[in-house]
Amino acid sequence: MKDASSVIGLEAPAVKVDAFRAATALLTAAVAGVLGWLLGQWPPHEDEALALFVGRGSLGDVLHTVIAQRGGAPLHFLLAWAVVHLGGGLTALRLVSLVFAVASVPLIALLGAQLADRATGVVAAAFASASWVFLFHGIFGRMYSLFLFTSLLSFLALLSRRYVLWGIALLLVLASHPYAVLVVGAQVLFVLLRVRERPVFLTLAAVAVAGFPFWWADVVLRNRFDVGVGGGGRRLGSPRSVLRYLWSVAGDFSSHAHVWAACLLVLAVVGAVLLVRRNVEAAVLTACVVVVPAVAFMVATRHSTTSPEALHLIFALPFFSVLLALPLVTLARAGAAFAAVALVLAVVVVVGEVRWAHTKTPELFDGDPAGEAHARDAAAAWLASTSRRNDVLLGYEPVFLRAWEDNRSFSHQVLPRADPGLFADALKGIHAPLGRGVWVFDASDTTNARQRATIAFVLPKPASEFEGHVYGPYLVIRTREPLRTRAGYIAVAKRVLRVGQSLQINDADVNLHTVVQAESRL
Repeated sequence: MKDASSVIGLEAPAVKVDAFRAATALLTAAVAGVLGWLLGQWPPHEDEALALFVGRGSLGDVLHTVIAQRGGAPLHFLLAWAVVHLGGGLTALRLVSLVFAVASVPLIALLGAQLADRATGVVAAAFASASWVFLFHGIFGRMYSLFLFTSLLSFLALLSRRYVLWGIALLLVLASHPYAVLVVGAQVLFVLLRVRERPVFLTLAAVAVAGFPFWWADVVLRNRFDVGVGGGGRRLGSPRSVLRYLWSVAGDFSSHAHVWAACLLVLAVVGAVLLVRRNVEAAVLTACVVVVPAVAFMVATRHSTTSPEALHLIFALPFFSVLLALPLVTLARAGAAFAAVALVLAVVVVVGEVRWAHTKTPELFDGDPAGEAHARDAAAAWLASTSRRNDVLLGYEPVFLRAWEDNRSFSHQVLPRADPGLFADALKGIHAPLGRGVWVFDASDTTNARQRATIAFVLPKPASEFEGHVYGPYLVIRTREPLRTRAGYIAVAKRVLRVGQSLQINDADVNLHTVVQAESRL
């Protein structure tokens, strides 16, 4: 097993050290430039608005909301709280994701060097950086680049046998995402198979105790959404459903392009064979990273609309990229002609990954459709200029986020959608008398059966009780007078959401169901 110094090449000739560091630094700088260019392209998302609106509270309120009420990723919301209280907004939150993504690039190269060799590490970092999973979450103001970064720290600390750092890294991983339990599970399986040293188990015991708040947050989230693969609450014991999911993950880690995806899978299999022959310990760790999630999903059940996606296994991206890179690096070492072929193949892999990223999420590269951003800004400007601090908002709409960026005193009373329990608790938490109700319907939303660039102007009846405006695909509706009571809000919200149903807004269906279910709890 290589020690930590061999990872960075301290015992190698200086020219090799410089080549590895220079190549990694050049790649990291290129990734930073690309993500910087993409930063403003992707339209604002409700998950980003959620983090920033939650972050408007005090530190104690944020931690209580995340750990005791919502569950999820405390570290992400802590960073969002810092962004808000330092005067930042959406761009600053996305910069946090960008920083962790860029910082992950040299860590991927180091992990590849530890698992195989330095050249493989650099190529693997290039492959990982070009994938949709990396590019998208490198600028998305959520927790996934943070999850990737902290998981890489934990793997590197474990492989270097630095157990104190490993324990700290595991706590950071647990604070980054609920699916961190899969990272911990993979590493526990690895140490049982290959390490079995006393300090390892002391570290795991310390993590189990110190990580209690994060375990609790995971339990809270699980009670809201039972996560699994498949649908209809069926048992996930079907290897076929899990294999289909893992195939989808591999596609988002590289490319889903039919025959090309199969070729990449074959390349990864060849890489796995080479890894077994070169470094058994690295092969065992890689197998643990794949096997633990697969087994976990086979024994999981689900009863809600959530299910894992490729982003939930982002910690496995560096390992998959190493498997893709190793055969090409091995080929390149067979001679000059083979090196040229390997270089062409590596370029083709990168181009294929970027093309898939554009196919899967064109807005990441192309931005909003023409006029949509202007319409959103206009809707937000009207709300920001006419708002009252006690307005009651439904959902963490991007329009509300933009209005808050224009007017920092914009209402923070947001009722979460799609979760009757949280909705009821949030409504109970608003002190009476309640202010005006505000709703936004977006005809361009991708959850709609058909996306439209415009929306009809319709008000609930009697129309005299409401005011509203249309801005491109956005219909903004607000009551003229305060709603005063919770029962009054529920009654009016149902009327407004039925207007959204008539306009074929998918979120209106979900939100109406939420309001009706919450009414019984109130």
